[in-house]
Amino acid sequence: MFGLTEEQRIMKETVRKLAIEKLEPRASAIDRDGEFPWDILKILGENGLLQLPMPEKYGGIDADTKTLCMVVEELARFCTTSSTLVCIQGSNIKVISKGGNEEQKDRFFKGLSSGDRITAFALTEPGAGSDVGSMKTRAILEGDTYILNGTKCFISCGEVADYIPLFALTDPEKRLKGGVSAFILEKETPGFRIGKSEEKMGARGVPASELIFEDAKIPKENLLGEPGEGLNIALSAINLTRLTVGSQAIGIAQGALDYAVGYTKQRVQFGKPIATYQGIQFKLADMAIQLEASRSLLYRTAFMADEGDAGVEGLSSMAKCYASDVAVNVTLEAVKALGGYGYMKEYPVERRMRDAISCLFMEGTGEIQRLNIARYLLK
Repeated sequence: MFGLTEEQRIMKETVRKLAIEKLEPRASAIDRDGEFPWDILKILGENGLLQLPMPEKYGGIDADTKTLCMVVEELARFCTTSSTLVCIQGSNIKVISKGGNEEQKDRFFKGLSSGDRITAFALTEPGAGSDVGSMKTRAILEGDTYILNGTKCFISCGEVADYIPLFALTDPEKRLKGGVSAFILEKETPGFRIGKSEEKMGARGVPASELIFEDAKIPKENLLGEPGEGLNIALSAINLTRLTVGSQAIGIAQGALDYAVGYTKQRVQFGKPIATYQGIQFKLADMAIQLEASRSLLYRTAFMADEGDAGVEGLSSMAKCYASDVAVNVTLEAVKALGGYGYMKEYPVERRMRDAISCLFMEGTGEIQRLNIARYLLK
């Protein structure tokens, strides 16, 4: 995997052991109940996985992109919810690192250092998903306070988050050309409330919520960066999260392939295991080929990101787009490999297929990723 260091190999094995022993046994119940798993958050925090990208003085290891992707993939192989929480936290730590001043980093990283708090990233609105320029949420400065009005939707962990990096218009005339600013919204902010919580097909342990702001008051010291820098701050996080979502997709698919291989070696039809039939063997081989191809692209891009390569923006869209498509295909093939049993909730592959579908939409749809790729090629 692009030359893991000895430290990274040890971490990979440690995360896998933790996932097998403590996280995988909860995955089915989390999906069934559709409730936020505070016990899983505690396990991740106690083991330092929510703090990975933070500086050492706050309990992190200043983890690079490759390390974060590696951890997310291992978690997703056994428990989608766990991997999603690490994805979200990593993205928002990146936002604070990119836009925050030293006082803000110290304040918010100290708040996250205990590992018992989660964050949320609030960009999407009912009329502004892929089209960020249609954002309507507005922040107006009055004295030392920004007054915020608007609505965000589909915000992962929005209803349970303590800190929410949030993006709003501060200059409607400029919009994408310097009109969007970034803030940190704290949980108990006056004028902020939780609206509708969505009932999702998959990834059900992580709530997707509506956030409503009615004259919500955000102190000026919670502005990240300068007014108008919000979009650049958001994109710095999105470029990272495309890769972590891609690694999550790979992990989900790898878990499905692992299960399908084990099942086909045990399932007997016509007097012998179905894994001995060429039709099944070809199916498993194609799943493995797609997975290895997507993994190679993703970790090559992660390595380039850590090296500061300028071509990462286009490649991160390629990696996320391809890994998500592969995950949906591989998990569907895993369901088919189990035959009728694959359709039953008693077996984990149908859950993995539903979870994989969520990767198609996080951090931009496949269609948006293809637009980014085309722009990268044509500029």
